[in-house]
Amino acid sequence: MSLNPQLFLGIDHPAIAANDVEKLANWYCSVLGYTKLYRHEKPVWILEAPDHTLLEIMPEDHTDRPRRTIWTPGWSHLAIRVASMEQAIERLDEQQVSWGGEIMPAIGGGRVRNLYDPEGNLLQLLERDTHFITQRGQRHESSHLQGE
Repeated sequence: MSLNPQLFLGIDHPAIAANDVEKLANWYCSVLGYTKLYRHEKPVWILEAPDHTLLEIMPEDHTDRPRRTIWTPGWSHLAIRVASMEQAIERLDEQQVSWGGEIMPAIGGGRVRNLYDPEGNLLQLLERDTHFITQRGQRHESSHLQGE
């Protein structure tokens, strides 16, 4: 049985289990430009980014949070695409975000910088090279992308 390539369309949304759902949802809206799309009584918020991607903020179950690095097994981080790394850093510096390092080269091209939301979830700012963006949807033949 062959798999229909249009059956699985992509990731609908990542979800963050939050200590304070309202506070964290408000932070993503006021600091990163998300808008509140839908609220469930649990409480759960579905937020929408300017590019229409979705993010769910849901209540945590009070399990102890494991200490993570960017390479800890399992889901690692949420990368947020930016048009200008410098402008994004300037805006986030005004919001006094907690940075997780300096700007580094991004795998696949571009630049990346780690930061943390108010509950300690790892995020990345990601500014992609035009070359990487124009290659999306096409097969990558360059040797540095083989095996990714």
